[in-house]
Amino acid sequence: MFSLLDPNFRPSDSLGRREFLTVGALGTLGLAKPQAAGAERPAKGKACIQLFLLGAPPQQESWDPKPDSPVESRGDLGVIRTATPGLIVGETMPKTARLTEKIAVLRAVQTSDNAHSASGYYMTTGVPHAPRNVENAKPGAPNDWPSLGAIVRRLRDRDGQLPSAITLPEQSANDGNLTWPGQDAGFLGRAYDPWLLTCEPESSKFQMTGLGLPDEVPPLRFDGRRSLLDQVNAHFDRLESGSTQVHQARTRQAYELISSPAARKAFDLNAEDPRLRDRYGRTRFGQSCLLARRLVESGASLVRVNWTRVLGAPNNGSWDTHQKNSESVRKLMPVLDQAYATLLEDLADRGLLESTMVVWTGEFGRTPTINGAGGRDHWGNVFSVALAGGGIRGGTVYGASDKLAAYPKDGRVTPPDVLATMLHGMGIAPDSEIRDGLGRPLPASRGDVIRAIL
Repeated sequence: MFSLLDPNFRPSDSLGRREFLTVGALGTLGLAKPQAAGAERPAKGKACIQLFLLGAPPQQESWDPKPDSPVESRGDLGVIRTATPGLIVGETMPKTARLTEKIAVLRAVQTSDNAHSASGYYMTTGVPHAPRNVENAKPGAPNDWPSLGAIVRRLRDRDGQLPSAITLPEQSANDGNLTWPGQDAGFLGRAYDPWLLTCEPESSKFQMTGLGLPDEVPPLRFDGRRSLLDQVNAHFDRLESGSTQVHQARTRQAYELISSPAARKAFDLNAEDPRLRDRYGRTRFGQSCLLARRLVESGASLVRVNWTRVLGAPNNGSWDTHQKNSESVRKLMPVLDQAYATLLEDLADRGLLESTMVVWTGEFGRTPTINGAGGRDHWGNVFSVALAGGGIRGGTVYGASDKLAAYPKDGRVTPPDVLATMLHGMGIAPDSEIRDGLGRPLPASRGDVIRAIL
């Protein structure tokens, strides 16, 4: 029989349904460790790496399994114990299971939106899409709130360094390359768009072009061009054209990156130990996570790593598991489990985890009942988000879903709360002021920091 105090258990041990029942309702009650009043950790964070998992992993096969639910709900995948007594996760997460003392899990996140693009807008901006449940929604007004990355750029961009917010290795988009709304700067203006790196870091020939001077342009000539540009910009500063401002901002950024040795160094994945690259996995997602660590190490505040489709997996290689949910999870989760666990370990080994929050999220969850195609459909009523580092108190679970992982039971949180917590983790006050296109002051986030996990 499984005991919470069993000194011989291994985090990767499988856990049967009957054994799970002996644990009791710890998942429902939460696993938050006792904490004295007033003992909340101050914000130590400087950076955040957000792993945005396109299509949305099923909470039932990841952070919120329900092994005592009916078979049509629980599916045919098992669960395993973790390093946190009483906390179980899906059986395809063995590497992550060993690290849960670094991780806090939110089990009652809700968007109430079942459309990828609309719910993704809510998760990216902290503002509900209008109207909800609209698939293939396009960027732009009236849904023009800036992304979290744009807000970070507005509040914390620094000249001469990497942009404070970077997205890689591609935008989030529905099939057909239909880009989701809410990934740009919205009403803040294009100058604050997160820097998008469309790249293939897993390639043996990976390099970021344009981060060095062409051979025919010596440094002296480069400085002369910069001086001329400054003079031209001084003239155009009197113009208020949005396109002119965007051009100036992006040209300035290009010059700064070209002249920055730190920027060129950040993108040199070949400088990494090949064994570490192997640990992350030689996949596009795995190497993107490694690149995110290097960018944070070089001064970026927020790096969003979007899940990219895995060739040969069902459902076009995304987490949108309408068919063959179990087969999809078996194909995709090893890629995620390997990269995520290695990222946490790598940051910890370098002394960066305390100052870098890592957030695992999708745009919503999956249905509590398996459909006729063996899949799970869209479900914004409840899902899980995991946070680690950046002042997060690991080994905790906040909130609970009902017995089918269908609706929040307690501890409900919404995207504004998650984004407020991410801002707090970067050392940015969620009520920091931004201004819309009419100059009206607005808070960066209207959510509440989830203090129970700090």
